[in-house]
Amino acid sequence: MTFRCVTLVAVITLAPHVSWAQGTTTTRQPNPTGTAAPATTKPPAPTATKPPAPTTAKPASPSPSAPATAPTTQPPAQAVPSDYRIGTEDVLGILFWREMEMSGDVTVRPDGVITLPLLGDVRAVGLSTDQLKDYLQKSAARFLSDANVTVVVRQINSRKIYVTGQVGQSGAYPLVGPRTVLQALALAGGVSEYAKVEDIQIIRNQGDRAITFKFNYKDVLRGRRLEQNILLQPGDTVLVP
Repeated sequence: MTFRCVTLVAVITLAPHVSWAQGTTTTRQPNPTGTAAPATTKPPAPTATKPPAPTTAKPASPSPSAPATAPTTQPPAQAVPSDYRIGTEDVLGILFWREMEMSGDVTVRPDGVITLPLLGDVRAVGLSTDQLKDYLQKSAARFLSDANVTVVVRQINSRKIYVTGQVGQSGAYPLVGPRTVLQALALAGGVSEYAKVEDIQIIRNQGDRAITFKFNYKDVLRGRRLEQNILLQPGDTVLVP
Protein backbone atom coordinates (compact mmCIF):
# COMPACT_ATOMS: atom_id res chain seq x y z
CA MET A 1 0.00 0.00 0.00
CA THR A 2 2.77 2.32 0.74
CA PHE A 3 4.44 1.42 -2.50
CA ARG A 4 1.43 2.43 -4.60
CA CYS A 5 1.17 5.86 -3.07
CA VAL A 6 4.70 6.64 -3.82
CA THR A 7 4.24 5.55 -7.40
CA LEU A 8 1.18 7.75 -7.84
CA VAL A 9 2.99 10.77 -6.57
CA ALA A 10 5.80 10.06 -8.92
CA VAL A 11 3.40 9.82 -11.85
CA ILE A 12 1.70 13.10 -10.93
CA THR A 13 5.00 14.79 -10.48
CA LEU A 14 6.56 13.58 -13.72
CA ALA A 15 3.59 14.25 -15.95
CA PRO A 16 2.22 17.62 -14.96
CA HIS A 17 0.52 18.13 -18.35
CA VAL A 18 -1.66 15.02 -18.25
CA SER A 19 -5.35 15.64 -17.53
CA TRP A 20 -6.57 12.74 -15.47
CA ALA A 21 -10.11 13.94 -15.44
CA GLN A 22 -10.55 13.81 -19.21
CA GLY A 23 -7.94 11.17 -19.99
CA THR A 24 -6.45 13.32 -22.73
CA THR A 25 -3.24 15.20 -23.00
CA THR A 26 -3.18 18.92 -23.72
CA THR A 27 -0.21 20.72 -25.02
CA ARG A 28 0.37 24.34 -24.07
CA GLN A 29 0.56 26.71 -27.02
CA PRO A 30 3.57 28.88 -27.05
CA ASN A 31 2.93 32.49 -26.09
CA PRO A 32 2.49 34.65 -29.22
CA THR A 33 5.47 36.75 -29.77
CA GLY A 34 4.83 40.42 -30.44
CA THR A 35 5.42 41.66 -33.99
CA ALA A 36 8.20 44.20 -34.04
CA ALA A 37 7.24 47.52 -35.59
CA PRO A 38 9.16 48.26 -38.73
CA ALA A 39 12.10 50.41 -38.06
CA THR A 40 11.72 53.98 -39.33
CA THR A 41 14.61 55.02 -41.46
CA LYS A 42 15.49 58.69 -41.67
CA PRO A 43 16.19 60.05 -45.14
CA PRO A 44 19.80 60.80 -45.67
CA ALA A 45 20.73 64.37 -44.92
CA PRO A 46 21.29 66.36 -48.12
CA THR A 47 24.87 66.98 -48.79
CA ALA A 48 25.70 70.62 -49.29
CA THR A 49 27.24 71.23 -52.67
CA LYS A 50 29.57 74.18 -52.95
CA PRO A 51 29.35 76.27 -56.11
CA PRO A 52 32.32 75.83 -58.36
CA ALA A 53 35.05 78.28 -57.62
CA PRO A 54 35.32 81.01 -60.30
CA THR A 55 38.13 80.47 -62.66
CA THR A 56 40.74 83.15 -62.64
CA ALA A 57 42.49 81.99 -65.74
CA LYS A 58 42.99 84.82 -68.23
CA PRO A 59 42.03 84.31 -71.86
CA ALA A 60 44.88 83.41 -74.04
CA SER A 61 46.40 86.41 -75.74
CA PRO A 62 46.39 86.35 -79.51
CA SER A 63 49.45 85.23 -81.27
CA PRO A 64 51.78 88.11 -82.11
CA SER A 65 51.93 86.92 -85.67
CA ALA A 66 48.15 87.23 -86.20
CA PRO A 67 47.33 90.61 -87.74
CA ALA A 68 44.68 92.78 -86.10
CA THR A 69 41.44 92.86 -88.07
CA ALA A 70 40.28 96.42 -88.54
CA PRO A 71 36.58 97.09 -89.20
CA THR A 72 36.01 97.42 -92.92
CA THR A 73 32.47 98.82 -92.80
CA GLN A 74 32.02 102.29 -94.26
CA PRO A 75 29.05 104.63 -94.13
CA PRO A 76 26.79 104.13 -97.14
CA ALA A 77 26.76 106.58 -100.01
CA GLN A 78 24.14 109.28 -99.61
CA ALA A 79 21.64 110.11 -102.29
CA VAL A 80 22.37 113.55 -103.69
CA PRO A 81 20.17 116.03 -105.59
CA SER A 82 20.66 116.32 -109.33
CA ASP A 83 22.07 119.83 -108.95
CA TYR A 84 24.47 118.87 -106.19
CA ARG A 85 27.86 120.53 -106.08
CA ILE A 86 30.56 119.65 -103.60
CA GLY A 87 30.75 122.10 -100.72
CA THR A 88 32.79 122.69 -97.61
CA GLU A 89 32.43 120.18 -94.77
CA ASP A 90 31.03 117.53 -97.13
CA VAL A 91 32.44 114.01 -96.59
CA LEU A 92 33.50 112.23 -99.79
CA GLY A 93 34.57 108.65 -100.41
CA ILE A 94 37.46 108.45 -102.91
CA LEU A 95 37.93 104.87 -104.14
CA PHE A 96 40.84 103.87 -106.39
CA TRP A 97 40.41 100.41 -107.91
CA ARG A 98 43.02 97.99 -106.52
CA GLU A 99 44.79 100.88 -104.76
CA MET A 100 43.68 100.72 -101.12
CA GLU A 101 46.52 102.99 -99.98
CA MET A 102 45.08 105.85 -102.01
CA SER A 103 41.44 105.18 -101.12
CA GLY A 104 39.55 106.56 -98.15
CA ASP A 105 37.08 109.15 -96.89
CA VAL A 106 38.02 112.83 -96.93
CA THR A 107 36.32 115.98 -95.66
CA VAL A 108 36.30 119.11 -97.76
CA ARG A 109 38.18 121.76 -95.82
CA PRO A 110 36.89 125.34 -95.37
CA ASP A 111 39.19 126.43 -98.20
CA GLY A 112 37.42 123.97 -100.54
CA VAL A 113 40.39 121.59 -100.86
CA ILE A 114 40.84 117.87 -100.16
CA THR A 115 44.18 116.12 -99.68
CA LEU A 116 44.95 112.71 -101.23
CA PRO A 117 48.03 110.47 -101.23
CA LEU A 118 50.37 111.07 -104.21
CA LEU A 119 48.03 113.70 -105.66
CA GLY A 120 48.31 116.17 -102.80
CA ASP A 121 45.84 119.05 -102.53
CA VAL A 122 42.90 119.01 -104.92
CA ARG A 123 40.28 121.72 -105.13
CA ALA A 124 36.86 120.06 -104.96
CA VAL A 125 34.35 122.72 -103.91
CA GLY A 126 31.90 123.71 -106.66
CA LEU A 127 32.46 120.52 -108.67
CA SER A 128 30.02 117.69 -109.26
CA THR A 129 31.06 114.19 -108.30
CA ASP A 130 31.56 113.28 -111.98
CA GLN A 131 33.77 116.31 -112.55
CA LEU A 132 35.93 115.47 -109.55
CA LYS A 133 36.14 111.85 -110.68
CA ASP A 134 37.42 112.85 -114.14
CA TYR A 135 39.99 115.20 -112.68
CA LEU A 136 41.33 112.61 -110.22
CA GLN A 137 41.48 109.94 -112.89
CA LYS A 138 43.57 112.12 -115.19
CA SER A 139 45.85 113.21 -112.37
CA ALA A 140 46.38 109.63 -111.13
CA ALA A 141 47.31 108.43 -114.63
CA ARG A 142 50.79 109.88 -114.03
CA PHE A 143 51.34 107.37 -111.21
CA LEU A 144 49.04 104.43 -112.03
CA SER A 145 48.96 102.40 -115.22
CA ASP A 146 45.23 101.68 -114.91
CA ALA A 147 43.66 104.49 -112.91
CA ASN A 148 40.02 103.87 -112.12
CA VAL A 149 38.40 106.23 -109.62
CA THR A 150 34.95 106.36 -107.99
CA VAL A 151 33.69 109.36 -106.02
CA VAL A 152 30.73 108.92 -103.65
CA VAL A 153 29.14 111.32 -101.19
CA ARG A 154 29.16 110.00 -97.64
CA GLN A 155 27.59 113.01 -95.94
CA ILE A 156 26.28 116.38 -97.12
CA ASN A 157 27.09 119.15 -94.66
CA SER A 158 27.42 122.10 -97.02
CA ARG A 159 23.81 122.34 -98.20
CA LYS A 160 22.04 124.16 -95.40
CA ILE A 161 19.23 126.63 -94.97
CA TYR A 162 18.75 128.95 -92.03
CA VAL A 163 15.50 129.74 -90.25
CA THR A 164 15.60 132.54 -87.71
CA GLY A 165 13.33 134.95 -85.85
CA GLN A 166 9.95 134.18 -84.29
CA VAL A 167 9.97 130.40 -84.75
CA GLY A 168 10.04 127.45 -82.42
CA GLN A 169 13.76 126.75 -82.88
CA SER A 170 16.07 128.94 -84.92
CA GLY A 171 19.09 127.34 -86.55
CA ALA A 172 20.66 125.72 -89.59
CA TYR A 173 18.92 122.77 -91.21
CA PRO A 174 20.32 120.39 -93.85
CA LEU A 175 18.97 120.68 -97.37
CA VAL A 176 19.38 117.23 -98.90
CA GLY A 177 16.30 117.43 -101.13
CA PRO A 178 13.58 119.79 -102.35
CA ARG A 179 12.16 121.88 -99.52
CA THR A 180 9.69 124.76 -99.60
CA VAL A 181 9.42 127.76 -97.28
CA LEU A 182 6.39 126.28 -95.54
CA GLN A 183 8.26 123.01 -94.96
CA ALA A 184 11.24 124.88 -93.54
CA LEU A 185 9.01 126.73 -91.09
CA ALA A 186 7.46 123.45 -89.97
CA LEU A 187 10.95 121.98 -89.55
CA ALA A 188 11.84 124.89 -87.26
CA GLY A 189 8.83 124.27 -85.02
CA GLY A 190 6.39 126.66 -86.68
CA VAL A 191 5.90 130.38 -86.17
CA SER A 192 5.39 131.85 -82.71
CA GLU A 193 2.26 133.56 -81.43
CA TYR A 194 3.62 137.08 -81.86
CA ALA A 195 5.25 136.60 -85.27
CA LYS A 196 4.39 138.95 -88.11
CA VAL A 197 3.46 136.11 -90.41
CA GLU A 198 2.47 138.45 -93.28
CA ASP A 199 5.99 139.90 -93.56
CA ILE A 200 8.22 136.79 -93.69
CA GLN A 201 11.26 137.21 -95.95
CA ILE A 202 13.55 134.80 -97.75
CA ILE A 203 17.05 136.20 -98.26
CA ARG A 204 19.20 134.62 -100.98
CA ASN A 205 22.78 135.54 -101.78
CA GLN A 206 23.66 135.55 -105.44
CA GLY A 207 27.22 136.61 -106.02
CA ASP A 208 27.78 140.02 -104.52
CA ARG A 209 24.14 140.90 -103.99
CA ALA A 210 21.22 139.61 -101.94
CA ILE A 211 17.76 138.92 -103.32
CA THR A 212 14.69 139.11 -101.07
CA PHE A 213 11.43 137.18 -101.55
CA LYS A 214 8.21 137.97 -99.68
CA PHE A 215 6.16 135.26 -98.01
CA ASN A 216 2.69 135.72 -96.54
CA TYR A 217 2.10 132.80 -94.18
CA LYS A 218 -1.66 133.36 -93.89
CA ASP A 219 -2.23 133.51 -97.63
CA VAL A 220 -0.38 130.23 -98.24
CA LEU A 221 -2.28 128.46 -95.47
CA ARG A 222 -5.53 129.60 -97.10
CA GLY A 223 -4.40 128.31 -100.48
CA ARG A 224 -3.88 131.75 -102.03
CA ARG A 225 -0.79 133.03 -103.86
CA LEU A 226 0.93 129.69 -103.60
CA GLU A 227 3.75 130.90 -105.85
CA GLN A 228 5.21 132.49 -102.72
CA ASN A 229 6.01 129.03 -101.38
CA ILE A 230 9.23 128.77 -103.37
CA LEU A 231 11.81 126.00 -103.28
CA LEU A 232 14.74 126.96 -101.09
CA GLN A 233 18.35 126.84 -102.23
CA PRO A 234 21.48 126.15 -100.19
CA GLY A 235 22.38 129.21 -98.13
CA ASP A 236 18.85 130.70 -98.09
CA THR A 237 17.71 132.38 -94.89
CA VAL A 238 14.07 132.44 -93.84
CA LEU A 239 13.50 135.46 -91.58
CA VAL A 240 10.34 135.58 -89.45
CA PRO A 241 9.95 139.05 -87.81
